[in-house]
Amino acid sequence: MKTTIYKNTKITYTDQGKGTAVVLLHGFYENKEMWNAFVPEFSKKHRVIAIDLLGHGQTECVGYVHSMEDQADMVHHVLHELKIRKAVLVGHSMGGYIALAFAELYPDAMKGLVLLNSTSRADSDERKANRDRAIIAVKKNYVACIRMSVANLFSEKNREILLDEIEYVKLEALKTPLQGIVACQEGMKIRKDREVILHFANYPMLLILGKEDPVLNYDENVDQIEGTNVKLHTFPDGHMSHIENKEELSVVLGEFLKRV
Repeated sequence: MKTTIYKNTKITYTDQGKGTAVVLLHGFYENKEMWNAFVPEFSKKHRVIAIDLLGHGQTECVGYVHSMEDQADMVHHVLHELKIRKAVLVGHSMGGYIALAFAELYPDAMKGLVLLNSTSRADSDERKANRDRAIIAVKKNYVACIRMSVANLFSEKNREILLDEIEYVKLEALKTPLQGIVACQEGMKIRKDREVILHFANYPMLLILGKEDPVLNYDENVDQIEGTNVKLHTFPDGHMSHIENKEELSVVLGEFLKRV
């Protein structure tokens, strides 16, 4: 494990393997450990960097709002420190929003983009209101709110089948400090619509969606790539493809990295 200092804040990450740089960005309530099943395989042929994002894992908070641009700047700081000029970014959920912010701010540093259970679109008014409610709820009852939120990320049938895996995700989520949770909710709420990147970027892009995703409605999100060169892969399950469809996802990401 490695650390660097960004804005007087300790950032934690791992760096393994040699070859094309692949940067793994976890989602909300998650940390770099979510990629543990994938790093050994991908680092055989690539240089794999997994970062704890601001206010998550072993990375500290930098303030009361972590905008997607703040997070992208932090990722850029890590890559600059590692002397990496170009990378493939793989972002799960919030990690995808950060990858898109990075792609907008540092287009020359992009070699490829994977949005995993994520979207290029801004929050709807309804989603923003839901985030406000979630902030109130987590301040009121931190443990109950997180445990419920995590369970609701999986497809209904998998909530029964994957009990042990879901319990592990809940325990990891409970390591996220309250300030980190609130700062990221506020940051996601104000993020920009970046669908234009999917239409005009000239590097390979892949969108991976779950048909039964309780968080991102499949039909509403699949049409963001109409008329683009973005490849689509659909899984039959929920928002947590790295757990619900682990083996298949490993194959899909491996094929994409070969193409890049």
